[in-house]
Amino acid sequence: MSTKLIFLVIILLSLLISILFSLNIGATHINLWALVSSQAHQALNREVVLFIRAPRVAMGVLAGAALGGAGAIMQGLFRNPLADPSLIGVSSGAGLVTSVLIVCGVPEFLPPAYGAWSLPLGGMGGGFGATALLYLFARRQGETSISTILLAGVAFSAFCGALTGILVFRATDQALRDITFWTMGSLVGVNWSRVLLVLPFFAVSLLCTVGLAQPLNALLLGEADASLMGFPVERTKQLAMVACAASVGASVSMVGSIGFIGVVVPHLVRLVTGPDYRWVLPGSVLLGAMLLVMSDSLARIVAAPAEVPVGIITAILGAPVFVWLLVRTHKGSSVS
Repeated sequence: MSTKLIFLVIILLSLLISILFSLNIGATHINLWALVSSQAHQALNREVVLFIRAPRVAMGVLAGAALGGAGAIMQGLFRNPLADPSLIGVSSGAGLVTSVLIVCGVPEFLPPAYGAWSLPLGGMGGGFGATALLYLFARRQGETSISTILLAGVAFSAFCGALTGILVFRATDQALRDITFWTMGSLVGVNWSRVLLVLPFFAVSLLCTVGLAQPLNALLLGEADASLMGFPVERTKQLAMVACAASVGASVSMVGSIGFIGVVVPHLVRLVTGPDYRWVLPGSVLLGAMLLVMSDSLARIVAAPAEVPVGIITAILGAPVFVWLLVRTHKGSSVS
């Protein structure tokens, strides 16, 4: 068995362990093994696990996998190890629309039933709309300029941040707390309905990602060389952006903005697998899921009985690792 395959198996086992650990963590201690019994006093514990903790863990797995996989795709597409999904505007667009809905409320012409789904659906729409806008802006004469997407994404993120800042000044105290909590990321309040809502978007992203490994490997040599090798460069760019917009847009709209996973996870995977995207993509998906599930577990422990936003935990864990990776890369380039 190759080292790369062993590495993926270890991550998968670690993910399973982190899921079991997360199902045990909460205000009420629950022995998962005791739930298989038919005793009446276990009924409440089953409800807690099945309808409160399990959907939260499921969303953590999906969101972490989305961020890790999208980060790997973006770094391959931009050929930049510092790239992350926010460069295509999906996080900024989702954040702006969500902030508008939090401050201004749901428009009156929408049916009352839409109120409960306004934030996730609005976030998805904002993320997809931002990505589509940047893609159309960067497309000229049948070709898409990656450098234009990169620069336009930075400008668009700054613009959305400025508009969100204006909304903050209009916000009430409660709305301000909601915006702050959303921008830090949290898995609180996730239920099975929301998990089922995002599943189709993750399925679309997975279908797009399946055929991206070889084209991304070819793009490491440059767009011209990849085209000469017979790979459809423009189609690869489209699939990459659709995959990232679908998965990250869905996850951000549900759990808020969670940083560092999309940047750090692909780096860590490459340390073991090398640059081959046939291993980097699945490794990033599994490691991203495991990291977010474990971070959410820590978010419930460090300030118990209160909960810390999971984005704070990922930043605390991810920032030192990111700095270490930068120092390591700098030393490697200096030696060479």
